[in-house]
Amino acid sequence: MRKIYLFDTTLRDGEQSPGVNLNTQEKVEIALQLEKLAMDRIEAGFPAASPGDLAAVDAVARAVKNATIVGLARSREQDIDAAREALKNAQDPCLHLFLATSPIHRKHKLRMEKEQVLETAEAAIRYAKKYFSKIEFSPEDGGRTELDFLCQVVEMAVKNGVSVVNIPDTVGYLTPYEYGNIFKTVKETVPGIEKIQLSAHCHDDLGMATANALAAILNGADQVEGTINGIGERAGNTALEEVAMALATRQDFYQANTGLVLTEIARTSRLVSRLTGMPVPGNKAIVGANAFAHESGIHQDGVLKEKTTYEIISPQTIGLKDSKLVMGKHSGRHAFREKLIDLGYDLGEEQLNIAFAKFKELADKKKEVSEEDILALIEEKLTSVTEAFVLEEIQVSYGNHSVPVAAVRIRTEEGDVVVETASGNGSVDSIYKAIDKATREEVQLTDYSIKAVTDGKDALGEVHVVLVQNGISVQGRGVSTDILEASARAYVDAINRLLDRRKTVGEGRTDKIQLI
Repeated sequence: MRKIYLFDTTLRDGEQSPGVNLNTQEKVEIALQLEKLAMDRIEAGFPAASPGDLAAVDAVARAVKNATIVGLARSREQDIDAAREALKNAQDPCLHLFLATSPIHRKHKLRMEKEQVLETAEAAIRYAKKYFSKIEFSPEDGGRTELDFLCQVVEMAVKNGVSVVNIPDTVGYLTPYEYGNIFKTVKETVPGIEKIQLSAHCHDDLGMATANALAAILNGADQVEGTINGIGERAGNTALEEVAMALATRQDFYQANTGLVLTEIARTSRLVSRLTGMPVPGNKAIVGANAFAHESGIHQDGVLKEKTTYEIISPQTIGLKDSKLVMGKHSGRHAFREKLIDLGYDLGEEQLNIAFAKFKELADKKKEVSEEDILALIEEKLTSVTEAFVLEEIQVSYGNHSVPVAAVRIRTEEGDVVVETASGNGSVDSIYKAIDKATREEVQLTDYSIKAVTDGKDALGEVHVVLVQNGISVQGRGVSTDILEASARAYVDAINRLLDRRKTVGEGRTDKIQLI
């Protein structure tokens, strides 16, 4: 069975999604989960973008032992030097160089002729070869590059000793037939192409990223690049879980497979969704909440008789379970621990005690606590961020003919207690103004969203906020059966993350650079 390598760029291209800003701890947490998933290659970031990004790539390189760690660089010596510094502690480092090659990019972005593009790319590869044994080269917007010139670029890269040539459909423009034909032509015409691996990197602007990646595999691609949940620039990237499950489910057709530990897919998806603040649509293939749900009576009847009538993938394959252990206020600590182990969390005594206390609080408010409830509570408590401020209490006075007033009680990192009140246009506005006064932070709220984590009138509510201060954007998340409490928790969480970001960003750039 032919092996298809998977190159995960969740931490680089995925983080370029609008509103996403991962701190170093979060990047490491995702990278370690990608390692459990058995991802072959992990692109940890773009070291030249900022000192913070360089430090994050270095942290991932130090933490991950069983995957190739990749750093992105433009075809510039200073970018290559930054990547060299960031990857110096990696067990298996790889440099990812890129330069645009399409007519529109040559004319409007680079202002270069074809010969200049070839010379610039070749000089960058030769410089990088002094420091890296593994180099991947990407002709940015390769999908819209003249095919004969693209073959010239690939031939140049092969002659100069790169390990992988990636041909990106940077703007998601191509059809599967067109994209597959590029790989077929390159395979047939470029001398020495058998010495390297060919890689596919697709975007989903026309909804064909996964189809294009699979077409590339059918035409000789050895590697597919993408992200977990398909996040990324604009409409996103190829969803790697979709490629992996397509190959696993249709081995008879593709005659290829990945090395992923498929049972880690669901947990990886949930982690990426939680830390990026990007919810997975219910109808998302493989990992959406409805992927294994059946409402139609005909479907339900069929599944009850034989699951394969309407399910081509078993939920257990990606790490989900059919059966559920019902948890409620009468459940004991032992049952709670076993449930957590079943869900993939083996907590220490201190963390277990905190989690069990929160579970009991929730169980007193809800008749039945679902797996999703437990996961939401645990994941909120396990998020790694220094708590400079802890929300201890909120009180809100509201009437439809009176001005809302909120009072908050917040404990600082030094142990001081601050109590502040404020009025606003609504309950949430008054809470946030009171928190601003208590923390003495001036921030701009740019996004606020609410979703129900579980079903029913007593469902857990999850609030997600995005705050901006001096060009730094952070996310916050709060969970509670009371949506006002969840709103307050999310806001305080975001302020704590802001303080963390201010410590790590330094004087470097915090804006994102749009890349392949």
